Parts: sequence; C-alpha cells; structure tokens
Amino acid sequence: MVKRSVKSIIPTHTVLEGGGFKVRRPVAMGSLMSPFLLLDEMGPVNYGPREAIGAPSHPHRGFETVTYMLEGAMQHADSAGNSGDLNPGDVQWMTAGRGIIHSELPHPDFYEAGGKMHGFQIWVNLPAKDKMMSPRYQDIPSEDLPTVESTDGNVWAKIIAGEAMGAKAVIDTVIPIQFIHFRMKQDAELVHHVGNDLNAMMYMFGGSAKIAGETVEDGQLVLLDGGSEVDISTESGAEFLLLAGPEINEPIARYGPFVMNTRQEIHQAIIDYQNGTLA
Repeated sequence: MVKRSVKSIIPTHTVLEGGGFKVRRPVAMGSLMSPFLLLDEMGPVNYGPREAIGAPSHPHRGFETVTYMLEGAMQHADSAGNSGDLNPGDVQWMTAGRGIIHSELPHPDFYEAGGKMHGFQIWVNLPAKDKMMSPRYQDIPSEDLPTVESTDGNVWAKIIAGEAMGAKAVIDTVIPIQFIHFRMKQDAELVHHVGNDLNAMMYMFGGSAKIAGETVEDGQLVLLDGGSEVDISTESGAEFLLLAGPEINEPIARYGPFVMNTRQEIHQAIIDYQNGTLA
C-alpha cells in the first residue's frame, strides 16, 4: 500500500452566495482537483426569526450539486417536479445533466423560528458523455445513510458516497465518488483506503489532525498526492469531509451555473435558458 502525502494545504475565505448567505470556500476551488468544482461550507450561522435566506430559482447544466445538511432545515424544488425537505443529516444529490432549474430555500418553520444553519454544497463535474444526460434527483434522509464506528469507538463515519470502514453508500453516482464525513475523538487514528485511480482531498471543519506528519487546522482544504491509503491522527479530536473522484481530464468551460466543455456549449445553455428550453 502506498501512503498518500500532503500535496498542498489551501486556506478558505468567506463569500456571500444565493440570497446573501455566508459560505466558507477554499480559495481557487474551481481549478484545484478534478472532478470537484466547488466546496462550500454554509455557515454555521445563527438566524433570528424571518432572517434566514437561501438560493431562489436558478438553472444548472453539465454537472451535479450535492447538499449535505448538518443543522437547520431547507426546502428544495425543481423544474422536473421534484421537491423535498432537507433536515439535519440529510443529503440531496441532484444531477443537473442537460438542464434543471431549482431553488433551495429555508424551510418555512425554520424561517419563522430562526436557528443555526450549517451544511455543505459540493459541485461534481460530469464527463462530456454524461453532461446532457436526463436530470436526476436523489433525496436521502439521514436515517438511510450508512454510519459506522471503529471497534475502539474513536472514529465515526457517515458514508454519503463510496465506502469506508466496511460500510457502503446507498447513493448512486454517475462517476466513482467518495464523500465521507468523519469524526475522530482525542488520540484517535485512522487508515482510510482511497483507490490509486482517484484524486483525493480533505476539508477540515472542526479540530485539527495530522496527515502524513503535517498538521491540518479547521477551515483548511488538503489536497493529497497519489497513493492507496491515507493515514490520519489527532490529539485533540477532528471533524472533516473526505472527497475523492476520478481525473476527468477534459476541457472545462464554466459560466455561473453552467459547466460544459466548450464556450459554444455555454452559449447554447444560455440561449436554451433564455428561450425556456433548458429544462
């Protein structure tokens, strides 16, 4: 087994998205590691009654959006007729494919009462052959997502995509993806397998850990070199996402909510949206 080392550590900055909600985003995320185009940590932010905001209706084409809630509650609706609630621990995996228009807004009950909102949104690129596939929506409640603990109880994982510690995801992905939420207690150690054919990175959002001898702090994204295993240890405890996927190795043309291979395809997406034929 070849141990993965740290290729680089990327800091985050805070930006405003959607209707103006704060997200913590790794610097230059869109050009860092295929197939991931974006990683946003939404919050954590405390909203008073009627203060919560979200993302009103907007289009997508050519990739997938993944929303993972930790705290708070959102509602999703899209032009394909799908709708649903996102509560703590739930995942929405939306394959935009040839085109979809959707909204992600605070749940009415949460909007009225206020509270803490915290979660993630990941954008996953699609290969050219899949960019114009039929849109697909997977709404997975927390109780249906596999969780597992190490035998000593020091490591917990929720498997959103891929496999970890002997547990496999229930979500179907177009391309091979690992998306795993890990929590590690004090003085815990973890050896996680990531196939040689996948790029891998980790986003730390609580505590700190050592990866191949390098310390990673809260709010840092770690890009990993090649290998088949990653060794992680922590003295104080840590919480992070591990993401892995294949190198698509195709041109990327990106404009706002559209991710295609050529500028001509982007232009066509804009025309289709303006004409009402995107979705």
